[in-house]
Amino acid sequence: MLRWLVAVLSHSCFVSRGSRMFYAVRRGRRTGVYRTWAECQEQVNKFPSASFKKFSTEQDAWAFVRGGLPGQQQQQLEPAEVRDPPTVTQENISQRQEPEVNVVCCSTCKRPYEQSTNEEHVPKRVRYDEVYSAPKVSEDKFSYMGDFAVVYTDGCCSGNGRNRARAGIGVYWGPGHPLNTSERLPGRQTNQRAEIHAACKAIEQAKSQNIKKLIIYTDSKFTINGITSWVDNWKTNGWRTSSGGSVINKEDFERLDNLSKGIEIQWMHIPGHAGFQGNEEADRLAREGASKEKS
Repeated sequence: MLRWLVAVLSHSCFVSRGSRMFYAVRRGRRTGVYRTWAECQEQVNKFPSASFKKFSTEQDAWAFVRGGLPGQQQQQLEPAEVRDPPTVTQENISQRQEPEVNVVCCSTCKRPYEQSTNEEHVPKRVRYDEVYSAPKVSEDKFSYMGDFAVVYTDGCCSGNGRNRARAGIGVYWGPGHPLNTSERLPGRQTNQRAEIHAACKAIEQAKSQNIKKLIIYTDSKFTINGITSWVDNWKTNGWRTSSGGSVINKEDFERLDNLSKGIEIQWMHIPGHAGFQGNEEADRLAREGASKEKS
C-alpha cells in the first residue's frame, strides 16, 4: 500500500513538473507563441494596446494569435509585473440604452445591477482590445501607453432616480496629479450624466495641456457605446432612437461629441470595483464630489 501511494505521488509530481504553458501574442512587437513569460513580456511590455493570453496547449495559443476561437476556455494572463493598469476584457456589446430611473443604486453610489431596454433593433458590435501593459509615467507626470496619455474617469450618484439624488464626477490622472478632479455634477443628478460629464472633464483637461492622443478608462459601457456607436445614428435621426423616442441624454452626448473632435481618443472599458487603482481612485473622487454642494 505504501509503495502504491509513493508511486502515485511521484507520478503526480512528474506530471506537474512536465506541464508547460504557451504564451500567445496577438498584438505586440512580434506576434507568435512563446514558451516562457519572459519571452512574451519582451513583446508586450509598454506596447500600446498589447493583446496576449496564456494557454495550456499550443494549438489553442496559435488559434488566439490568428484571431480564431481556441478549442477550450482561454486563461487570462495576469502576471504581477503588469497587473496595473487594469485588464480590459474583450466584449461584444449589443446597443442598449439604460433608463436612468430603473437603476438599483448600492451604498457606494455605483449600481451593481441595471435594467435595460433595447436601444437599437439592428445590433452592432463594439470591440474593446485587451490591454495589459503598464503605462509609463513621464517627466510631465502624465502616464503614457505609447504616445497616448492615460486617464481614468468615473461618475456616481447616491439616490439615483430620486428627488434628493446627489451625483459627482471623478477624474484621475495619477498619484498627486494637479489635474485630479472631484466635483459635484451640475444640473440633473443621475449616474449616467455623471459618467458622461467625467469623460468630458478629462477631455477638456487634456486639450488644455495640448494632449493630442488620449486613452480614457471608464466602467461605463453606456458612455462608450453612446459616443462610439449610437451618437452617429442619433444625429442622423434628429436625436431620436430607432423606436422614435427622444434620446434621454441628448445635451450631454452633444457636449461629449463636440469635445471629442480634434483629439484622438481610445475608449477602454474597465470593470468597476475590481481592485484596480486607477478606477478605484476615480470612483473615490466621484463619491467625494457627490458630497459637495453644487457650484
